[in-house]
Amino acid sequence: MKDTEQLNLLAVEFQACQHILTAIGNPTRHSILLTLIAAGCKDGMRVGEIMQNTHLSRPTVSHHIRILREAKIVNVHRLGTKNFYYIDPQDNSLFMLKNMINHIEDYMKNHWEPERKN
Repeated sequence: MKDTEQLNLLAVEFQACQHILTAIGNPTRHSILLTLIAAGCKDGMRVGEIMQNTHLSRPTVSHHIRILREAKIVNVHRLGTKNFYYIDPQDNSLFMLKNMINHIEDYMKNHWEPERKN
């Protein structure tokens, strides 16, 4: 029997994670995220550094960084007029996505019948 309360909670989680899924679903943003992940969170990277590592134009990097910031995946540290972008392992919305995936796995373990081998 299906647990409709759990399914309703999953639906709410999917809705809450929609902006995150959209933000990380773009191949251009994949390359930016991988560049920031490789750089670590210590100092962050400026747009020019991200451009060099991804071979993307400044407007493209800026556009995609804005989307990642709005999704709360990428953070910014301002030093004077300089912006340094980074992924904070303690403060980003990817934890919401991870929790949703864990809840999906829990639901499947508890409600799906194992395959029978003949």
